[in-house]
Amino acid sequence: MQKRPCPVHWRTEEAKPWVLPVVRKVEKEMAEDSSLNHEYLGQLGLDDFSKAAVSMLLGSENQAIKDGRAVGVQCLSGTGSLRVGADMLCKHAKFTTVYMSTPTWPNHALVFKYAGFQNIKYYHYWDAKNRCLDFNAMIEDLQNAPEDSVVVLHACAHNPTGIDPTQDQWMKIADVMKAKKLFPFFDCAYQGFASGNLENDSWAIRYFVSQGFELVCAQSFAKNFGLYNERIGNLLLVIDDKEALTNVLAQITLLVRGNYSNPPNHGARIVSKVLNTPAYFEEWKSHIQTMASRIISMRKALQDKLHELGTPGNWEHITKQIGMFSYTGLNQQQVQHLVQNYHVYLPKDGRISICGLNTGNVEYVAKAIHDAVTKFPQS
Repeated sequence: MQKRPCPVHWRTEEAKPWVLPVVRKVEKEMAEDSSLNHEYLGQLGLDDFSKAAVSMLLGSENQAIKDGRAVGVQCLSGTGSLRVGADMLCKHAKFTTVYMSTPTWPNHALVFKYAGFQNIKYYHYWDAKNRCLDFNAMIEDLQNAPEDSVVVLHACAHNPTGIDPTQDQWMKIADVMKAKKLFPFFDCAYQGFASGNLENDSWAIRYFVSQGFELVCAQSFAKNFGLYNERIGNLLLVIDDKEALTNVLAQITLLVRGNYSNPPNHGARIVSKVLNTPAYFEEWKSHIQTMASRIISMRKALQDKLHELGTPGNWEHITKQIGMFSYTGLNQQQVQHLVQNYHVYLPKDGRISICGLNTGNVEYVAKAIHDAVTKFPQS
């Protein structure tokens, strides 16, 4: 049997990719608009798109936007936004140390390494024994981090664990980072896609901005717009000194020019049109609620099936987690059993993509997990 990797993109109940209806609608309008052309954008991208992306992230009434302290730069999706931000912080702001969670998205370390960061360090995050956030250890690590370290934070739907801090915990994290003079670098790949609510999923970033932090945030529109291959991202910059902000944008212009010259137009036009057109914006919000709801329902279905089977262990963490991924807590021996005997494919760390589940296969997956856990109990 040919191996089929676990989907890392959102899928329908029929396991098919979904082009959002509002995206189809806007693309048809664009195709019929003879005023549009394929000329280059400037290095900083489509201004209407970046302004709308910043407004979506912080809220249109955010004081930092009103004061001109928050601006966006169109980049090549989330990864490109991370890289431009990392290049700017390392080459021009002269940061040398970055902290990221254990575990984190594997590409984080690679991006910051090649941006030139000399010290790549990690803070505790996942408590494997209790299958939850190791909050006290995380706080201790941040308290021990040297001043002027960059800290990579997942805005919502932590990848790969699916565990996010509570709002009270975010407040404590902000307090520690302010006291230790640590610089926040948020990665926001799932706004709206995680909970179905744009404000909930950007709460942490909005709180940090309200507390007077200067920060950067990499935004991706791959998941929440389904525009995976269009590479549409935005780098948010919140900087108090307007003169410094002007200089930063000038340096970013040079970084982009020397890297990929300028960003793509097509996807940016789609996102801009949707975010700046009230009717389309409301339609899009219904789409992200659809995507988030299916993921949430599949989490509950898997948990319920495991409970029905009497699967050993506590599986409450599955519905406490959020977003595309779940750290199941399965060990390598159990994972190997799933792969070899049930053709359920997942990494050795036990992470699964909830998007790969549907009503047709969730019972099969639950029975496979039950068999693996029963035959190979946790030590």
